[in-house]
Order: sequence, then structure tokens, then C-alpha cells
Amino acid sequence: MSSSKDYLNFILQQLSELKNITHRAMMGEYIIYYRGKIVGGIYDNRFLVKPVKSAVNMMPEASIELPYEGAKGMLLVDNVENKEFLRKLLEAMYEELPEPKKK
Repeated sequence: MSSSKDYLNFILQQLSELKNITHRAMMGEYIIYYRGKIVGGIYDNRFLVKPVKSAVNMMPEASIELPYEGAKGMLLVDNVENKEFLRKLLEAMYEELPEPKKK
């Protein structure tokens, strides 16, 4: 199942308080970037983020889900209705995320 543009637009609206949020379509799903770093993505209309320490600390009850078969587990963000929480989550995660690979 692919993610819908409507869900993508909803998540982008929820992240609108952050500057430099971008996305890229990939095989019917969407990779989400914050300030050039991959924070997670939208898979099957679920917002999943990388399981870095700060994200685990902010969402200790979050389930680990696979974005697609064969992928590493990611944290399911249940609290997508709360813009303030999403802003704090991505800001906290930023320093722990790897730098983009040079092309």
C-alpha cells in the first residue's frame, strides 16, 4: 500500500513550524528531511522516525515498526496531531542524525 498525498500534506502541515522541512517521493512513500538530514518518512500512511536516543526518550511507549519488508525498524509517531510535540521531537533528534552522504 502506498501513502496518500493527503497524509503527506497533513504531516507537512503539522511540521510547518519548523524551517527547512523537505520531502522526496520514493516508490509510493515519502522520505522526510529536516535541515538536510533524514528524520524518517511516511510509509503506508504512518509517520515513522529513526529510533535515535532522543526520539526513544520522548516516545518511550512507541512501537517499533518496519517501513517496508527488509528495512530496519523505526518508531511510530502516534502524536501527529500535536504540532508542538512534533517540533520538539525533530529538534531533539537533529544532532543525533547522521550527516547526509556526499554524492
